[in-house]
Amino acid sequence: MSLIDGSVRDLLAAFSSSDPTPGGGSAAALASSVGASLLLMVTALPKTRSGSDDDRRALAAAAGALSDLRHGLSAAIDADTAAYDQVVAAYRLPKSTDPEKAARKDAVQRALRGAIEVPLQVMQLSARSLEAAAAVAAHGNRGASSDVGVAVALLGCGLRGATLNVEINLTGVQDEAYRSNLRIELDRLGAAARASAEAAEAALA
Repeated sequence: MSLIDGSVRDLLAAFSSSDPTPGGGSAAALASSVGASLLLMVTALPKTRSGSDDDRRALAAAAGALSDLRHGLSAAIDADTAAYDQVVAAYRLPKSTDPEKAARKDAVQRALRGAIEVPLQVMQLSARSLEAAAAVAAHGNRGASSDVGVAVALLGCGLRGATLNVEINLTGVQDEAYRSNLRIELDRLGAAARASAEAAEAALA
């Protein structure tokens, strides 16, 4: 059974087991998916910031975006585990002969890229969720400001956790051009996320 389809108790037990998966990547995706879910809750509240049509339109637009973002983030909980399992399997391939060594090397490089793709997507989805958080903070019910604040914190945590997972897997990738381009993307996403988080926090103040 997938992690996302089990109980919270089972999920926590899986995280605390001695198995290498689920690990930090799945935890990061979980944090961001909970953050996006909290934002969705605020968009659905009957009261808005000022009760205006502008508030309701802005929250409806945010809800439309967040619904898809949450779906992607929750799917990444299991996807990250599956991707890292492929890395473990690649490193366990035989390496007694030169052909085996070459095949193992190729498999490891493919698996590492796969293990980068998922947390990179979590970063992207988290950054876009933080953009929506700024709108929710500006137009949502003031009584739910703590919920929005927690959502922003969780999304920031999820993005940071996903960044760490991209970086650790990137150390094993031998394609320098790929590594260079990815570092540029990490910096871009980090800067965008910080700006959105600051905008949301300013709106809550």
